[in-house]
Amino acid sequence: MTTSTDFTHTSLGTDIRLDDVVDAFDVLDDWEERYAYIVDLGRKLPTFPDDARTEDNFVQGCQSQVWLTHLKDPASGKLFFLIDSDAIIVKGLAAIVLVALNARTPEDLLAVDIDEVFRSLDLFRHISPTRGNGLRSMVNRIRAVATDS
Repeated sequence: MTTSTDFTHTSLGTDIRLDDVVDAFDVLDDWEERYAYIVDLGRKLPTFPDDARTEDNFVQGCQSQVWLTHLKDPASGKLFFLIDSDAIIVKGLAAIVLVALNARTPEDLLAVDIDEVFRSLDLFRHISPTRGNGLRSMVNRIRAVATDS
């Protein structure tokens, strides 16, 4: 069974912030190194509980299999997300999404210009169009959760 600790036990969006990712991309010389960094970020995703791999948590529109679930902390009002995929690069892209949007109130999350984040990292020029569509599907699902919260 999924517990609140499953959601809050992550460095993505808490210890690892968006500025850290932007700084890392600035330091890395080429896209091969950036892909390796993205994969490393994906390894930091918290374990996705088997009981959360349900049809309701399945993200439509992704080339790979992607699951996303969330928890709203009643004390802080912050939203915490768990994401998993069967593809290692998608896990890394999901980690970037979490760095940008995890552990925020719905209002703060919706205020993030995620398109600008992706532009600043130059992601869409370096991932396939189907990966880009999957990335947008993850973000749209997260934004829908924030809107409904």
